[in-house]
Amino acid sequence: MPRPELDKTDRKILSILQSDGRLSNQEVAERVNLSPSPCLRRIRNLEESGVIRQYVALLDPDKIGLGLLAYVNVRLEKHSDTPAGGVRSPRADFAASVDHWPEVVACYAMTGEMDYLLRVHVEDMEHFSHFMMETLLKHPAVLDVKSSFALQRIKDTTALPLV
Repeated sequence: MPRPELDKTDRKILSILQSDGRLSNQEVAERVNLSPSPCLRRIRNLEESGVIRQYVALLDPDKIGLGLLAYVNVRLEKHSDTPAGGVRSPRADFAASVDHWPEVVACYAMTGEMDYLLRVHVEDMEHFSHFMMETLLKHPAVLDVKSSFALQRIKDTTALPLV
């Protein structure tokens, strides 16, 4: 799908919605100096084209008891991505497994010496240890992991730069 062309008004709408996705169409329209109907058409076009992927409520992990944030680098066994016999590859199996681990809130395939980077939110070190020992390290494709823990949040935004 080709990337949609975004004009100055589209970018302003996106910036406003990234700051507060709960604003009414009327409020967004006023902030971008449009009448409500054309503003709503633009927002719907942005949604239909996939530029606006979804609307969510962002939770404070500390306030819901998930005070430990870890970044985990994972290296998998090096096997062919197209194994014989119709069995899923280690990469595909790992990717499918990650989807079912609630502690993992983000997973990225990476370049470099490690294959994946996981962002993991847990209650405390005991929870992290249990996740590592009983889930991640028991996965048959996992060869090695390296963990780092966030000490302080300096910047944490979901807003993308709208250049």
